[in-house]
Formats: sequence, C-alpha cells, structure tokens
Amino acid sequence: MPDDLVLPPAESLAEAQRLIDGGRPFHAHEVLEGTWKAAPPAERDLWQGLAQLAVGLTHRARGNVGGASTLLGRGAARIAPYGDDPPYGIDVTGLVAAAEALAAEPLVVDEPPRRLRLRR
Repeated sequence: MPDDLVLPPAESLAEAQRLIDGGRPFHAHEVLEGTWKAAPPAERDLWQGLAQLAVGLTHRARGNVGGASTLLGRGAARIAPYGDDPPYGIDVTGLVAAAEALAAEPLVVDEPPRRLRLRR
C-alpha cells in the first residue's frame, strides 16, 4: 500500500473489505487510515474507529489477544456514536456488536483470520 493512498469513502470501504476478506487486515487499516486523515472533522472518529477495528483484527491474527481486545474495544467505542445515522451504508450497529463480541473471545490456536463486515 502506498503511504499516501487516499481513496474516497465508498472506494475506501470496498478496498478495505476486500483486504479484510483476503486475510490482510493490516493493509485494510492502511486504506482506512488514509481516508481518516483526509476526512472532514465530523467523520474523523468514524474512520479512525474503522482503522482501529482493522488493527484489532491484525493483532488477533498475530496472536496478541490483549492488543486485539484493546483496539477492537476502542474502535467500537469510536464508531458507536454514528449508529443513529450511519454514513456510506456502514453497518455501525453490527460492527460494534461484532467487535465487542470478538474482543471478549479467547484466542484459539491456529484459528482462521477473523473478519468483520463493514457494510450491510
């Protein structure tokens, strides 16, 4: 991923989902981070939270359950305020519930990469 990659929101979500589905959540984080840094102030917490969810998946895939739980929890808390009127078709309510549940799950040795659905 280029360090300066900035995609429009819909493209960012599609690319991040493709990367998450492909077992590359860190790369999804990079895509979401570019959009976060370019987002208008009212959306920055949303994009930062989505990036944190992707990093949480990265930590989990690397066996760092503590880091995963922390980042999944932070990401869920950061995006939760957008739940009443979720922009870009983002499934905020579903993401918050899935991230919180995953944060509480123990890590299973050799588990397959975990995924989250960003949109409905």
